[in-house]
Amino acid sequence: MKTRIASCSIWGGYTMKKLFFETIVLVLILVFPIPVMANGARADVDVSIPMPPAIVFAGPPHLVVIPETYAYVVPDIDVDIFFYSGWWWRPWQGRWYRSRDYHSGWNHHHQVPSFYGHVPRGWRNDYKQHRWKGHQWNHQPISHQQVKQNWNRWEKDKHWEKQNTWGVQDMKPRKDYRQQNSKVEQKSRNQGGPQHTQPKQGQYDRGQQDRGQSDRGKHDREQYDRRQYDRGKHDREQYDRGQQDRRQYDRGQQNKN
Repeated sequence: MKTRIASCSIWGGYTMKKLFFETIVLVLILVFPIPVMANGARADVDVSIPMPPAIVFAGPPHLVVIPETYAYVVPDIDVDIFFYSGWWWRPWQGRWYRSRDYHSGWNHHHQVPSFYGHVPRGWRNDYKQHRWKGHQWNHQPISHQQVKQNWNRWEKDKHWEKQNTWGVQDMKPRKDYRQQNSKVEQKSRNQGGPQHTQPKQGQYDRGQQDRGQSDRGKHDREQYDRRQYDRGKHDREQYDRGQQDRRQYDRGQQNKN
């Protein structure tokens, strides 16, 4: 009998340890696979996107600036290679790629770059014909080294507007409403915040209506509180009279006795 009890104790201890171990494993499986799966999924997506082929240049490319933008393009090759905001950009098979170098290191970019909306599809014909929107375009080649060193300063100083409007004769600079709005907002902040305008008549009327409703609500609350007070006072008076009658009754009973 003792041997049987000892065996049961050993088996019970083993079962508890096994159950505890399985519980720990289950918790680990539930908690840790989530980031692993997410990373794996992202890696599979990135790997499935093909990378564009390398472009062989005979030497460092020259660029031209596209009028009315601060985007630069390599004009004398068959594929589109742009430089904008410190990156080289190229479309390929319906996707966009960018790199810090013009001939290698391309990575998939998940959206169309912002500058591309200002680049006309026929820019190559305009470049070959030295024409831009009906005006003479005297474009000049710029070395990639100059662009990489100066693109940020040129954009801040509006360099190409001052250079005969990007080399396009008799063309008026296009107004940049985003910059104008930014200046207005900055001026407003410097003056202590935006100026408050007079509310419209409809907004004023709604405000008056809300104020009237608030006043009526306050009046109703006061009436309710007054009724509650009067009712409580009345109940208190009735209670006091009841207590007085009770005392009189008790004295009458004592006198009888």
